[in-house]
Amino acid sequence: MKAFQFALRMLRRDARAGELHLLVAALIVAVSALTSVGFFTDRVRQALELEANQLMGADMLLTSDRPWSDRIVGLVRDRGLALAETRTFPSMVLIEKTDGVQAQLSEIKAVTGNYPLRGSLRTAAARNQPDGPARGIPPPGSVWIDERLASALSASAGDRLVLGERTVRVDAILTLEPDRGINFFSVAPRVLMNIADLDSTGLVQTGSRVNYRLLASGNQQEIKDLKSVINNLLERGQRLEDAANARPEIRTALERTQRFLGLSALLTVILSAVSVALASRRYMQRHLDPCAIMRCLGATQNRLMQIHLGQFFLIGLFSSLLGCGLGYLAHFALHAWLANLLATPLPAPGTLPVIQGLAIGVTLLFGFSLPPLLQLRQVSTLRVLRREFSSGGFPPSRLWASYGLGFSVLAVMMFWIAGDFRLGSYVLAGFSFAMMVFALIARIFVRLASHFRGRGKESGLPGAAGWRYGLASLERRSAASVVQIVALSLGFMALLLLTVTRNDLMTAWRQAVPPGVANRFVVNIQPEQLTSVRRLFAEEGLDAEFAPMVRGRLVRVNGKVVGSSDYEDERARRLIEREFNLSFRQDLPKGNAVLSGRWFSSEDLGKDMASVEEGLAKTLGLVTGDRLEFVVAGQTIRLEILSLRKLNWDSMRVNFFVLTQPASLEPYPASWITSFHLPQGHDEFVNRLIREHPNLTVIDVAAILKQLQSIIDQVARAIQFIFLFTLAAGLIVLYAALASAAEERRYELAVMRALGARRSQLRHGLLVEFAAIGGLSGLIASFGSIGVGQILAEKVFQFQVAVDLMLPLLATGAGALAVTLAGGFAVSRLMRVPPLEALRSGAW
Repeated sequence: MKAFQFALRMLRRDARAGELHLLVAALIVAVSALTSVGFFTDRVRQALELEANQLMGADMLLTSDRPWSDRIVGLVRDRGLALAETRTFPSMVLIEKTDGVQAQLSEIKAVTGNYPLRGSLRTAAARNQPDGPARGIPPPGSVWIDERLASALSASAGDRLVLGERTVRVDAILTLEPDRGINFFSVAPRVLMNIADLDSTGLVQTGSRVNYRLLASGNQQEIKDLKSVINNLLERGQRLEDAANARPEIRTALERTQRFLGLSALLTVILSAVSVALASRRYMQRHLDPCAIMRCLGATQNRLMQIHLGQFFLIGLFSSLLGCGLGYLAHFALHAWLANLLATPLPAPGTLPVIQGLAIGVTLLFGFSLPPLLQLRQVSTLRVLRREFSSGGFPPSRLWASYGLGFSVLAVMMFWIAGDFRLGSYVLAGFSFAMMVFALIARIFVRLASHFRGRGKESGLPGAAGWRYGLASLERRSAASVVQIVALSLGFMALLLLTVTRNDLMTAWRQAVPPGVANRFVVNIQPEQLTSVRRLFAEEGLDAEFAPMVRGRLVRVNGKVVGSSDYEDERARRLIEREFNLSFRQDLPKGNAVLSGRWFSSEDLGKDMASVEEGLAKTLGLVTGDRLEFVVAGQTIRLEILSLRKLNWDSMRVNFFVLTQPASLEPYPASWITSFHLPQGHDEFVNRLIREHPNLTVIDVAAILKQLQSIIDQVARAIQFIFLFTLAAGLIVLYAALASAAEERRYELAVMRALGARRSQLRHGLLVEFAAIGGLSGLIASFGSIGVGQILAEKVFQFQVAVDLMLPLLATGAGALAVTLAGGFAVSRLMRVPPLEALRSGAW
């Protein structure tokens, strides 16, 4: 109790004297920056999941090949969730024309009145007319048809269609369904109708192929609990989908969004650790003399440790709680700032950021303040008589062990905050390696600087004395100079990642879905139609690559019969139950890269070899050398996996899970498929294509691309503002490093001024030293940010980012300028202190 009371008295005294301002400020900014990012990230992540759910039409989707049981429906209703139902099936649609009756195979979708639960339907009055949000669903007795069906039947609003035993009226042209998705084998033109009219059509009979869907939305915790219950009740042919597992384009967008936000949180933690370490080191240096006096008055090493641990416990508790409060308030200000930019309302924040903030505050304080405190514990009583005797140091092994322990705990916390093992691993490894390289470069630079100081004396140029003094100071305080260069380099590196590299990553993400990406797919092209279809594309001046497609079912792997029961992963089960899309070609497709094995060569001609997409291989547990058996048109094909490929799904090109050489699949029945970009104003081309080849199906994915681009733009705006908080942590690092550097020179400047040195000479020397430190920090930080940025782009975000060759030059100049200005401002205050006053206060 006495130790705690004494610690409280010391805390009040140090607070009045300003001893703790930098440490408390560093800790408060660290926790507030982290929690503000955490609160807003948590809300943005929830909002983006809701935005992604609009692409599904609900928060949760239940799909079945038979009607859902009353038990499942009851589970949804009992939890107070909104429930909608859809039924989808193929059927012929008839329209009466003056020249006779025209028929078209279509996909009928019957929906309940509250469909969709997320997002909205969009309709237009006629083909190629502006669309807008729809009000409700088609009323009984009417339908909405999509543009492809309207083109195929030359139908318009007011026409009457025959659906089985029922005649209905066309009310509007359907332009967008949130849950339509991309399914190449359920892509017939769409008819949307009211489910109340379904029975009267007589279309649903025994044996009808109907897809039954239940859409649920509501409280996210209720949705989460319901998923765990329903997953145990699903039977064969039934599955549960959400934004995480439903559609690849949604999953990819969400994963990248979470990684961008995780990157911001990780960089905040790293900068905070650097600033707290610098502030703790400054605190230790300023308390060496008081601790030596206390030792002379009888204080033991353990008592000193108890007093300072108690003091730091109070500092950590106060700073962490205040930081959490400020972070909570700051995230509301940020939310208000972004309210007009984010189309999706942000849900209430959770408590996890508070827990993370308190945990990070404690970890940063004791993980990076413990080594300096241990140095205070080891201070010698002889320092009272000879201040140069014992700086509070202790064996390096113990010093590095203490920092190593703090770093290890921080690493665990970083993985927790990131929520992504790959992202956390690359960021942690990148900064750890960079720190070691930066320290080595800084030590070499400081050593070389001492050899150049003599040249200023020989030159006889004005200011040569200041030049020599500045370079000599680097070597005289080599350890402090290395620490400052490494700290500033890590800070600059993080800031460069937050600015330049982040912009490159966001640009690469936007360009992953470029303006000219394919927005139409054409499927079901028969071999005898290929020449005619190619001619139509050539006449229109459209570039399209045609690929053959063969349907086959995987039945054996390495001679063993496989079925859905052999896999635990739900996606693997679905893949085994369905037919695969196989294709053949001799050259490696654009946008494909071989990850393992090799591509087909002339030596492989006539051999049954295959190249498999890496995601499929991972899901099914396949590796190069495995033997696959497919049943195609009743015949068995045996293929050996020659390579695994990585595909660029963002390109919207025609991609296949399995590719073979032409000789392996050419003898089997195949249809052809292509994707192309249809510019605005060329809509008549699609009508002409369908009129000449009525069996073709043209899939319009432009609306889906528009939704994905909207999500990317929202994420980009949110991340730009989130990174402002991390920027504050970077500025603290700069201030802590320069404040420490300026204070260390207080006694030295006083001695030199007392010996007759002019202020201009000292100022010139210090500016040279600061410029050297800042320039080197900016230079090595730029190379570090380029290296880490390239690794993150390729390994985490799957982007290709160009290297900015001007970045090192600009970073060197900016670093030198920033450190010189900030250091010059700090030193100018010391210059105003009378030498006698500085000498009386002593060195530390």
